[in-house]
Amino acid sequence: MNFPYFIARRLIKGRRQGTSFSRPINVIAIIGIALGLAVMILAVSILTGFKQQIREKVVGFGSNIQIVNFDSNISFETNPISSNQEFIPKIKKIPGISHVQVFATKAGIIKTEENIQGVVLKGVGSDFDWSYFGKNMVDGQIFTVSDTGRTDQVIISKKISDMLRLRTGDSFAMYFVQDPPRSRKFTISGIYETSLEEFDKIYVFCDIGHIKRLNGWEDDQVSGFEIFVDDFDKTDELTLAVRDAIGYRIAEEETKFKVTNIREKYPQIFDWLNFQDLNVIIIITLMLIVAGFNMISGLLILILEKTNMIGVLKALGSEDVSIRKVFLYQAAYLIGKGLFWGNIIGAGLAFLQLKTGLFKLDPSSYYIKLVPVNLDPVHILLLNIGTMAAIILMLLVPSQLISRITPVKAIKYD
Repeated sequence: MNFPYFIARRLIKGRRQGTSFSRPINVIAIIGIALGLAVMILAVSILTGFKQQIREKVVGFGSNIQIVNFDSNISFETNPISSNQEFIPKIKKIPGISHVQVFATKAGIIKTEENIQGVVLKGVGSDFDWSYFGKNMVDGQIFTVSDTGRTDQVIISKKISDMLRLRTGDSFAMYFVQDPPRSRKFTISGIYETSLEEFDKIYVFCDIGHIKRLNGWEDDQVSGFEIFVDDFDKTDELTLAVRDAIGYRIAEEETKFKVTNIREKYPQIFDWLNFQDLNVIIIITLMLIVAGFNMISGLLILILEKTNMIGVLKALGSEDVSIRKVFLYQAAYLIGKGLFWGNIIGAGLAFLQLKTGLFKLDPSSYYIKLVPVNLDPVHILLLNIGTMAAIILMLLVPSQLISRITPVKAIKYD
């Protein structure tokens, strides 16, 4: 029989049935652990949900990886490349690559009777994946691109719609500064809103055929290719794989390509997201310290309350290690209760937000309307294991107090 466990279980049972001055301290320790774990679960769930949504928004506009002409710069006026490249079938076969599509961009100016606004016209082909924008349409619908003809329909953001007072079904003229200057008339088929203001106030989506004609390109010429991956965390790894698939081109007559990924294109956004990890680390550390000190106080009270029992056990020949285990088993029981209620509170609030969207955010500041939540069972499990392990380790030091208790004085202790 496990003697320390047997004693600890009898003490726990007796404490539940009777009264002792340590009981309020134990309740406070349980509450501290529960609240600490709940805060940690919410912090991790909100952070991972926030990062996930921002990544999804940025990737929705620019894909994970882009292939463009090597001579292209940060301007939206790009040098064309052929859409018929021998390396595209190779890239599509790379494990982790989910989709490849062509695109073209051109800067222009929208002019209405009362307002004027500079935007970027992004041309998309029949291979464009509309799944992201389909989820973010607030009015109207997306347009269909055909390989046999051009459509004059476009989708604009709610931000541009509000600034220029344009609605679904309205037409507007767009002007392009080039030699000679040109203009095009477009009809709004739908309005999208991602709350990523930096992008919403810029992009208008159209048939790629318009950009080809405005730039005087051939039918097979585009600004580049957009590549989407299954796992965002493998973006850097798959960027290298795409570069290897393209190979190095030395001959002058060969088109040279530049491969960039979304992290390299928008480093300020992803550096900002990575900085949020520090906030969560600080929160978790503080919560562990608070919960640990609560449990240390509770353990010391338990030891002081049972000083007489400790003396009797020592007099009967029990070793310090066995007696320490008795109190560590009790502490583990209290920690377990705290973790149980912490999971109920933390996961419950996160699930409530996930289903109801009860808590709102200012999209102009946070790029999203609702507090995002990513309830990952693995994260919750790791937080529980880490909290239990950290607090138990913190309790090893105060449990050394048992070795300082002598049987003679302890038995006389009242």
